[in-house]
Amino acid sequence: MATQAHEKQSHETVMLHPAVDALLTDPAGLYVDGTFGRGGHSRLILQRLAGTGTLLGIDKDPLAIDAGRKLMQEDKRFTIRQGAFDELDVMLADTQSVGNVDGVLLDLGVSSPQLDQAERGFSFTQDGPLDMRMNPRAGISAAEWLASAAEQDIADVIYRYGEDRFSRRIARAIVKERDVAPIQRTLQLAEIVKQANPAWEKHKHPATRAFQAIRIHINDELVSLEKVLDKALSALKPGGRLVVISFHSLEDRLVKQFIQKQSKGDDFPRDLPVTVSALSPKLIKVGKAVKPTEQEIRHNPRARSAVMRVAEKPA
Repeated sequence: MATQAHEKQSHETVMLHPAVDALLTDPAGLYVDGTFGRGGHSRLILQRLAGTGTLLGIDKDPLAIDAGRKLMQEDKRFTIRQGAFDELDVMLADTQSVGNVDGVLLDLGVSSPQLDQAERGFSFTQDGPLDMRMNPRAGISAAEWLASAAEQDIADVIYRYGEDRFSRRIARAIVKERDVAPIQRTLQLAEIVKQANPAWEKHKHPATRAFQAIRIHINDELVSLEKVLDKALSALKPGGRLVVISFHSLEDRLVKQFIQKQSKGDDFPRDLPVTVSALSPKLIKVGKAVKPTEQEIRHNPRARSAVMRVAEKPA
């Protein structure tokens, strides 16, 4: 059983109030929490909703679904669905809600409970099976992928998704070690990466980038993000809001570029004099990128890399 301190850490919700403040425009509206986790954002959304408001939670993780089902029993305005958030259109279709959603919230990356549970295989500081799947019942594990992937493919993943300049060296070490014995434990992989990494970043574990990259690849996270952004735009009603919290530069870049592109509207020749309204922008950027306060970072160090972006569908 987890200690009280562990439970407290597991349930820290990053940018809780800023995200919900930005999301809710109509207390009687329909909202989607595309990354339910353990329900931190969802519970605050429900506190702010009127009796006629509704909230749909989505998550891949079976343990998150268990938590969501308990919340469903507590509050009839809430529904939980298991699946990837890029299935948003399918999940809304059966209630004919596409185009009628008041707000979509996405809190990207891996959740604190997933990091804290060694058996999930996300942590490079706790020993556990090398899994890394958001849904352990679907797809292949990190251990299975590393056992069969070509050295060049491993290097490409670590470079592309981890932005690690020593990706080739790390991939070479992984292939060399797997020829000796299967790589099946998190600390086993962390040690291999640590030994292969010649220049450690200050205040950062040398396996951080490699673990991040492999996790993103195993869960197809960036492809899923690209898909859900388009589907969230279609799901929103005029005046509805998209709120996205990212935790590393690749995610944030995708979100920023998506909002910029949709804010420009239709393509016209540069020298053609047209009004902004004639461009028919599909989104309007709301404010600047928001980062957690120093107080939140001190209270929850995992918040330090968070960036929140908000956009609204024109009315």
